[in-house]
Amino acid sequence: MELDNWLRTYLAYLSDERRVSRNTVQSYLGDLSDMIGYLEKLGIDRSNELKAHHLTAYLNVLRQEGRSNATIARRTVSIRSFCKYLVLQRAVDYDPAILLEAPKAEKKPPRTVRASELDKLLEMPDTSEDIGLRDRAMLEVLYASGLRVSELVSLDVEHIRLDMGFLLCLGTGGRERMVPVGSAGTAWVSRYLEVARPRLARDDKRESALFLNHLGARLSRQGFWKTLKKYADQSGLVVTPHTLRHSFASHLLENGADIRAVQEMLGHVAPASTQAYLPTVKPKLMEIHERNHPRAGAKRID
Repeated sequence: MELDNWLRTYLAYLSDERRVSRNTVQSYLGDLSDMIGYLEKLGIDRSNELKAHHLTAYLNVLRQEGRSNATIARRTVSIRSFCKYLVLQRAVDYDPAILLEAPKAEKKPPRTVRASELDKLLEMPDTSEDIGLRDRAMLEVLYASGLRVSELVSLDVEHIRLDMGFLLCLGTGGRERMVPVGSAGTAWVSRYLEVARPRLARDDKRESALFLNHLGARLSRQGFWKTLKKYADQSGLVVTPHTLRHSFASHLLENGADIRAVQEMLGHVAPASTQAYLPTVKPKLMEIHERNHPRAGAKRID
């Protein structure tokens, strides 16, 4: 088949001239071999016989087979790239894939953890030890504030305003925001600053970082990830730093918080980023409305 020959030269072109990774080349090979196998069944084995409706029909077959949008989108990208190569090599008179549209990616709601499960996670550190006290304070702050890990480990001592129950966060793009820490977070950070941090700092007055590692230096992102994974494994939960951030937002919205206030606390520039949490909290919001709105139980009009 001529199309098989073109596929081989295309994959060599990707590997040798475009320096595409081996895994990506293998992905293109799988996608395009499947398409060419479909075309062969239609009796199409030459590039100049390839038409737009053949490609559309192939993608429709994938949909009928129940393939995911992500798979179909990837196949569409592979087909477009291959057809552009055929145009470049003048194997076709026009690009048959130019009007192909990839399906939109399926947006899954953020994964969250119930408040009762997070209570279990927060109680895992041994607070009789300096590192355990630090870990409890970190976890409390992360869940109470919804910070990103990079923002958490970037905090300095001066960024925590214990008397106000707030912290000052320097977010993406250099934007500053004030975020509540809450009474529990404030209490644990206060205890950490009084008891554990001075010993971890080893009397080094120059280190400004709030959360320190066992060497007395600023804790890294990787260090926090390892710490969280240890406690998640011990508690039997599947939790990442972003799970805590998602849970922070969802739990606030579930309990009636204003979405603009949550957007501000998360440091989202676009409202759409915060609105992604709404599908996870809609049932709870309906329950709150039914329980509290004076007209929620009114009789329907026939």
